[in-house]
Amino acid sequence: MQKLKIYNTLSRQKEEFEPITPGYVGMYVCGPTVYNNVHLGNVRTFLTFDILYRYLTNIGYKVRYVRNITDVGHLVGDGDEGEDKIGKMAKLEKIEPMEIVQRYTNDFHHVLEQFNFLPPNIEPSATGHMVEQIEAVKDLIDKGLAYESNGSVYFDINKYNGEGNNYGKLSGRILEDLLNETRELDGQAEKRNPLDFAIWKKAAPEHIMQWPSPWGMGFPGWHLECTCMSTKYLGKQFDIHGGGMDLKFPHHECEIAQGVGLTGQDPVKYWMHSNMLTVNGQKMSKSLGNSFLPAELFAGAHPLLDQAYSPMTVRFFMLQSQYRSTLDFSNDALKAAQKAFRRLLNGFRVSKTLVYSENPEVAIDEKKKTEIEKAIEGFYEALNDDLNTAVALAQMFTMLKYINMLYMNQLQPAALGRETFESLISKFEIFFEKILGLKEEKAQNDEVVLLGMLELYREYKLNQQYEKVDQIRNYFKANNMVIKDLKHRIDWAWEE
Repeated sequence: MQKLKIYNTLSRQKEEFEPITPGYVGMYVCGPTVYNNVHLGNVRTFLTFDILYRYLTNIGYKVRYVRNITDVGHLVGDGDEGEDKIGKMAKLEKIEPMEIVQRYTNDFHHVLEQFNFLPPNIEPSATGHMVEQIEAVKDLIDKGLAYESNGSVYFDINKYNGEGNNYGKLSGRILEDLLNETRELDGQAEKRNPLDFAIWKKAAPEHIMQWPSPWGMGFPGWHLECTCMSTKYLGKQFDIHGGGMDLKFPHHECEIAQGVGLTGQDPVKYWMHSNMLTVNGQKMSKSLGNSFLPAELFAGAHPLLDQAYSPMTVRFFMLQSQYRSTLDFSNDALKAAQKAFRRLLNGFRVSKTLVYSENPEVAIDEKKKTEIEKAIEGFYEALNDDLNTAVALAQMFTMLKYINMLYMNQLQPAALGRETFESLISKFEIFFEKILGLKEEKAQNDEVVLLGMLELYREYKLNQQYEKVDQIRNYFKANNMVIKDLKHRIDWAWEE
């Protein structure tokens, strides 16, 4: 089995991956808060863990991948105050909150399908685990690590640290500095310490999403849901927990505190966080007008975009950067990625046509054979080095060089020997499709071909080459399509 090293945010260094149970991996990734459209930062984070899931599975691990849906408890500013955004939208649109949840959950799934992400093994929701969250609050109160105040329940940071723990160890925050940074907010008077965070919030009468509890009607804190769902499906301690860098504090920091408080041990062995996106060197944000949604990328419908870019082009573009590095979007970078992806895609397509043939007159080319074998091993070494997809892609382009030489008859298969030839073809296809999750976007390609045929049809008509005109018409008809000779244009339609 390959030896994977990953950067553990907790230890701040690369560590050799050793799962708690040999051969099995438990992985939890913080999913979307379903009150908004999926943005590209989300996509990059989920791409990181899609690659990790694919790679771990490919090298022989049995993986349980859990990714949650946050459909309650996510408040304004991710703090303890404010109105639940799902409830707020439900009031404005005069519909059930679960209609809002379902709408954005469907959109989330659709976007990830476009990027060819594998679905998780389990996708739990916060509202579906209310019993577990209430029981966890009770347990933390019984252990003296949480207290009730005016119908809300808060986690006691001073008590937690007083028992030999270190709130802030994941993010590197110092408690005294955090206290100095704390803003005065409504509800702070309820807390023993300004840093104490809500694990259960009392609901105002007008708050739509609320549940009965021993402390009155209310709803769980945002941080609690992940602790309860990860524990339920992966156990008291599991292998990998991840998300974007913005989740390190306070969300993941609070998860550690809750997990230690409930079980007496650190809940996660390896913490992984992906870096942020920039646009033309600036941080991506709505206020700067440089933030765009995946759908805008696919349609080219944004002032900062010169053209549309397909989902696989964007996926490939993101793979060109290691997940912990900042990734900068620009038209030039996207156009270069489009060209590079198409080169790789052409290699993937022609690799399926290559067949080994013996030729005793052709000598083995040891230099080429060795270079191919090094490129294959280099791909694994790159991903073993904390998922360095940028270097892995470079190894694939070395492999592509030899696939193209075979396709152009510049290199005889026999010069590589059967084993190396078959390894080149099979590994290239596995790397492209199974591990990196790239694929041919047939629908768009078919549209381009059809438009090209219509252009030929137009030229043949102008030149009165009617035999060729009929050939194109017959091709369309055989595929249940018709050519429409309109006054202002020539188009096609499905045959009715």
